Amino acid sequence: MISSVLIANRGEIACRIIRTARRLGLRTVAVHSEADRGAMFVAMADEAHAIGGSAPADSYLRIDRIMEAAHRSGAEAIHPGYGFLSERAEFADACAEAGIVFVGPPASAIRAMGLKDAAKALVSSAGVPVVPGYHGSRQEPDFLRQKAYEIGYPVLIKAVAGGGGKGMRRVDKALEFEAALESAQREAVSAFGDGRVLVEKYVLAPRHIEVQVFGDRQGNVVHLFERDCSLQRRHQKVIEEAPAPGMTAAMRAAMGGAAVEAARAVGYVGAGTVEFIADSRDGLRPDRFFFMEMNTRLQVEHPVTEAITGLDLVELQLRVASGEPLPFGQDDLAIGGHAVEARLYAEDPERGFLPSTGRLWALRFPQSDEIRIDTGVREGDEVTPFYDPMVAKIIAHGADRDEALDRLSAALSETVVAGPKTNAAFLAALCDADGFRSGAFDTGFIDRNLQALGAVEHGRDHAAAALGAVKIVHDDLAALRRIGRGEGGPASPWDVPDGFQLVGARTVAMPILVDGVREEVAITWPPGAPGDFEARIGDWSERPSGRFQSARDTAFAVAPTGTYVLEAGRQTFVQRFDPFAVDLEHLDAGDTIAAPMHGKLVAVFVAPGDPVKKGQRLAVLEAMKMEHALLAPRDGEVAEVIGEPGQQVADGARLIVLAAAAEVA
Repeated sequence: MISSVLIANRGEIACRIIRTARRLGLRTVAVHSEADRGAMFVAMADEAHAIGGSAPADSYLRIDRIMEAAHRSGAEAIHPGYGFLSERAEFADACAEAGIVFVGPPASAIRAMGLKDAAKALVSSAGVPVVPGYHGSRQEPDFLRQKAYEIGYPVLIKAVAGGGGKGMRRVDKALEFEAALESAQREAVSAFGDGRVLVEKYVLAPRHIEVQVFGDRQGNVVHLFERDCSLQRRHQKVIEEAPAPGMTAAMRAAMGGAAVEAARAVGYVGAGTVEFIADSRDGLRPDRFFFMEMNTRLQVEHPVTEAITGLDLVELQLRVASGEPLPFGQDDLAIGGHAVEARLYAEDPERGFLPSTGRLWALRFPQSDEIRIDTGVREGDEVTPFYDPMVAKIIAHGADRDEALDRLSAALSETVVAGPKTNAAFLAALCDADGFRSGAFDTGFIDRNLQALGAVEHGRDHAAAALGAVKIVHDDLAALRRIGRGEGGPASPWDVPDGFQLVGARTVAMPILVDGVREEVAITWPPGAPGDFEARIGDWSERPSGRFQSARDTAFAVAPTGTYVLEAGRQTFVQRFDPFAVDLEHLDAGDTIAAPMHGKLVAVFVAPGDPVKKGQRLAVLEAMKMEHALLAPRDGEVAEVIGEPGQQVADGARLIVLAAAAEVA
């Protein structure tokens, strides 16, 4: 067994690998960027080495710096985790040349499966069914458009070197093809350094089902059953489960056998995943599934496979990398119960799932033997714009699917995150959605049900706003009472700005900001009962009656600038209004298109004086590995363009200004 391992990754997967390595008695070495120098995985490792700037291109994608850290630390092996360099054959080659064990497949297998077009040709020759489409080398836009026409819409444009939904676009009609192709290629270059694409038929009623395979150096290859990853948004997995609902014994045998043959075709060693798309219009059938790609690494969703098999896949990776044979054969494996995993992201479902950054002022997860939490952040950590916005993976295991989903839904409801917005409420709604519960779903389920799942603008939550305002006043009064008792300062009646009066109820009128929007709240309480508040905002009022002190369904997190109110997975930020903080310089009569998050401005399509139509693409912002189009809010004319392509911009930065409607008229 190897004695030390360097983890060439970050976040929750680095923490995950460190836990298993520590249990096995291995010395662990972390590498980190400037942004991650105080991260959880850095603190967990036995030693840590800085490898560069915050951007992945300056750190986690630098093979030379990682190899230097491996030499300095004397690490015997390198585990690449997933993402970053995990599927880069040159990284595996660099390890081999340095005499360091690469915890993964041989470089030849990575190369064989790294390009989707070549991989499809390879597995097809091994008898594995593939999706119809163009998988050749020609990349001229007109040629690819013609191939899409021949295949028949809808089609899927996919990056040849892609993964994780990046460089992938569904196209429903010919008019959309050119813009989708440009966007897919640009995203593929940014994520993988390779802009080549293939074009495939989009399978109707698709189910995304993948098979976990494992091979050793002795030539043994097995599959560890399947995972269903059909609940996706923008081709990014949201909830995964094992086994797949509706899976028959015949289809499991056929799909598992195809996955093993694909792995054997490249001499696979270690953990890998063979991904299939299944046409589920008539249920899951052995003759209606197609190979999509093979991920030559551990998958984000591997915990559900661990839950139903009782295996530690990271331990198996380390043992196989050390030269040990697999300790079981295919017939020794069995499925135990059902497992579901939800990806808790720092993103705002009410604003098109835009990534959300900032400090985690509160982070609390349920404590239960049936719930597993894989995370790489702690309360007080920062969610930065440089990396994937995952906060945690929440995994539930049960005797059957309903029990696992019930446990996951309850766990999501008990999870508290304050600071960045999250998809916790959306995930809970997804767990409880009738179509998902009944098994009547495919990869388009989320997009068809966004409104029912709550992923639409809700408007300001006045109830939460009132609770936040009451919390602020209550905390102020508590502090003043401490001063009155001589704690923290001299006692004086002039220190009590609480609307003091001799008779009648006391009322404090307070201007507040609710998620950045100004509101006026009046808080009233009777004499001698400072906890019996009534809060009024316009025509709406509520008497919290102590909910802010001990509420089962309400949580609070106090930050230096305000209070977060958390109810049912949603958060409302309440702060005192500061008139001196208003940015008068940038108030104008036109519409400002601002950056919705920190990121890099990769394209600007307009110039001052250009007419624009509502919904027209004005610019593209790249953040957390994904592209986000900035659209015109109305018809008009461009008055000013502030942002430039290639520029890093902050959340809220002004990029484009439309002339006031009166000026255009």
